[in-house]
Amino acid sequence: MTDSQLRDDVDAISRLKYAYLRCLDTKQWDGFSDCFVPEATGDYNGLEFADREALVDYMRDNLGEGMLTLHQVHHPEIDVDGDTATGRWYLVDRVIVDAVNFMLEGAAFYEDRYVRTAEGWKVSHTGYRRTWEMHYDLSDMKVKVTGPGIHLH
Repeated sequence: MTDSQLRDDVDAISRLKYAYLRCLDTKQWDGFSDCFVPEATGDYNGLEFADREALVDYMRDNLGEGMLTLHQVHHPEIDVDGDTATGRWYLVDRVIVDAVNFMLEGAAFYEDRYVRTAEGWKVSHTGYRRTWEMHYDLSDMKVKVTGPGIHLH
């Protein structure tokens, strides 16, 4: 593999991860699903999924309307080996549930596996292990939350 091919693969995998996060935070569930092969697995700090359908259904049901999320990844460590690859990403995330005055903020390290398909790189496994997490009661903070799914008047 040439340096140029390696850079192209790393760039494509990075774009895939960014699409995963964008679709998750904007609740674009078809686009989120498209990031995975059907047999993809997941393990989010012990919350495990046996396939893409279970993972996407869970996210749709639990991170849907009225829940604001922010997922950012940094410092990718991507290794490509032919048509497979692994990636480690540093995650910083925030989840806000205005209806119950709750906010979660935390960090973790994603450990992903990828496979090259006819449609390009796809996630075959994703998941993370938390390094820390904080919970806030927003009713004590005099905070106004706005965003999609939140009444703005």
